[in-house]
Amino acid sequence: MVRRSPISNMFAGSPIKPLQEHISKAHEAVKKLEPFFVAVIAKDYEQAAILEREIHRLEVEADDLKHSLRIQLPNSLFMPMPRERILDIVLNQDRLANKSKEIAGYVIGRQMAIPEELADLLVELVKQSVASSRQAKKIVNELDELVEVGFRGREVNTVEEMINDLDDIEYGADKLGTQINNALFVIEKNLDPIDAVFLYRVIQNVGEVADIAQRVGARLELLLAR
Repeated sequence: MVRRSPISNMFAGSPIKPLQEHISKAHEAVKKLEPFFVAVIAKDYEQAAILEREIHRLEVEADDLKHSLRIQLPNSLFMPMPRERILDIVLNQDRLANKSKEIAGYVIGRQMAIPEELADLLVELVKQSVASSRQAKKIVNELDELVEVGFRGREVNTVEEMINDLDDIEYGADKLGTQINNALFVIEKNLDPIDAVFLYRVIQNVGEVADIAQRVGARLELLLAR
């Protein structure tokens, strides 16, 4: 008798469960960014390195789930969502984990110091990006209900409201990104030029986590309009 993998068993004719498992794993990686930056700000690079390795592990696990979903996704007219839409959603979900790994990797690689003037704002930006990822996960977890009602009725309104909330969270991250960039501009002349460049890059990439989460919501919104 051929043994099926746990991931195979999750399908049960529908890609929704694997999609939800995947974004849960990606969000775990994003969540680690908050304690990671708290450690970096405290110059506790030993703890930051431990968290960076955890983020890397979660990214690898998310990548494995993504590949399994792609390989086992059936070409079926009877799937609850178009195949290309599912692949698009999982690709954007995967970018959440990828971006988290990228951020942690080069912060640790350079043992970056976060100027005191930026520390509080940066932590707030990280929290906002984590909130964006959390909201995207909540929306994906509503797919069961959406399929159950055939993408109609009150559940659609609920998900649309959740997507609007995600847009608001991402907008908040944009505003924080502008604030922290302005604060960095004020002090950049006192910093090593290379350090300043990498700080701008960190700010940009942390903000991009919220952008990616919003794109997950936007892809799901397309399902509501079909």
